[in-house]
Amino acid sequence: MAVKVVVVGAGAVGATVAYTLLTADLANELVLIDINRDRAEGEAMDIADGTPFTGPVRIYAGDYEDCRDALIVIFAAGANQRPGETRLELAARNVKVVRDVMDRLLRYWNGGVLLMVTNPVDVLTYAALRFSGLPENAVIGSGTVLDSARFRYLLSRHCRVDGRNVHAYVLGEHGDSEVFVWSRAAIAGIHVDDFCDRRGVPRPDRQDLSERVRRAAAEIIARKGATYYGVSLSVRRICEAVVRDQESVLTVSGLVDGYYGVTDTAFSLPTIVGRRGRVKVLDIPLAPEEQQALCYSAGILKQAQRDNGL
Repeated sequence: MAVKVVVVGAGAVGATVAYTLLTADLANELVLIDINRDRAEGEAMDIADGTPFTGPVRIYAGDYEDCRDALIVIFAAGANQRPGETRLELAARNVKVVRDVMDRLLRYWNGGVLLMVTNPVDVLTYAALRFSGLPENAVIGSGTVLDSARFRYLLSRHCRVDGRNVHAYVLGEHGDSEVFVWSRAAIAGIHVDDFCDRRGVPRPDRQDLSERVRRAAAEIIARKGATYYGVSLSVRRICEAVVRDQESVLTVSGLVDGYYGVTDTAFSLPTIVGRRGRVKVLDIPLAPEEQQALCYSAGILKQAQRDNGL
């Protein structure tokens, strides 16, 4: 079955997402859309040169009419996070971009999955849902998929075990108020603390490890100006779950209305992801302090929505 994926925004993140999707063999057709047409054309040409090594994929710079039959539209347009700037401080600039893109996109697109990547991803996921009128399952954000991967990576390094055997979630905002679910962090079905005891390594310093994950993007931006490799692999993983209808559990962002007492905002929870987008949100048991922290995170995001007229 032919699969078309459109990437809106051909900057560092959008172009790297397109390249990553090419190497994953997930689409027959990749379209890059950018306000700077030359940039989109250049990126498409550069990526297309690699198709003899990956397989036949049509890659080109297009416009919104090329979205008509896309299975997935990936939103990677907008302003980037500056050194020292929080993700939420980006909101005012990028909410305007979302409104403009939704107006153009929906003239042609007949539906599928809209995957929001631009920051602040939770606020923009909520904005896209409100501006587009699409079903809530069809609008998802990359959320804390990358944060959860960073959490798992650091735990794997500490515990000296393959990161693919670590199950650990970061929930809530993709930002400073994100919540680390230590109560459910496990390796081989064993709580991470018990695993460390059996492995003969010290239990992790929870505060230090959490802060390292929380600061990761800022540390990278301070050194090289932007992050794009990790998030692109996160996007690839989400697209894989959609294209192949895998019903994978991923911490994507989406509308939360009734879980943990939170209503009418968007943030990340463990979610079954498949062909229809968000198939089922899972309200996993949390420790009391984790649930309290999640409600606090939701409050910050709801205030950001109000501050931006959403």
